[in-house]
Amino acid sequence: MRKIIIQQPELILVGITVRTNNSNEANPSTAMISPTVQKYFHGALANTIQNRKTPGNTYCVYTDYESDASGEYTYFIGEEITHITNVPDDLTQLIIPPQTYAKFTNGPAPMPEVCISAWHDIWNMTPSDLGGQRAYIADFELYDQRAQDHQRVELDIYIGIQPE
Repeated sequence: MRKIIIQQPELILVGITVRTNNSNEANPSTAMISPTVQKYFHGALANTIQNRKTPGNTYCVYTDYESDASGEYTYFIGEEITHITNVPDDLTQLIIPPQTYAKFTNGPAPMPEVCISAWHDIWNMTPSDLGGQRAYIADFELYDQRAQDHQRVELDIYIGIQPE
């Protein structure tokens, strides 16, 4: 896992959301992220998004944190748009403010192990390892052309931090 600290400008995204927590996600019978991802892809919802900035780049965002990694949060999956116009009723708009991130590049490895393993490593990091305290505003995974082969996925995970 490679890490750099970067400044990310505002992101304007459109997609779908679900409210969950890591305890629910650890149990397949209560997990809500996987069914949300399936709904997004099997319903070809990306094709209904107008003004897609980079079609095929998928953002999976963790936001609206109740507290920290142990509390409730909103999970979002969707794409970045160039500007907002006519968001369909079955989709949600999400604006992520400019933020400092620890960006972790992971893989190549099979999905979902590449993602799960990276998150376990991140949860075990100290603020010093991260480059600052977690901000708990918005964290996200970016799946681009490097994620096409599900056996050799490379992905970036952005963890919002308050720089030291």
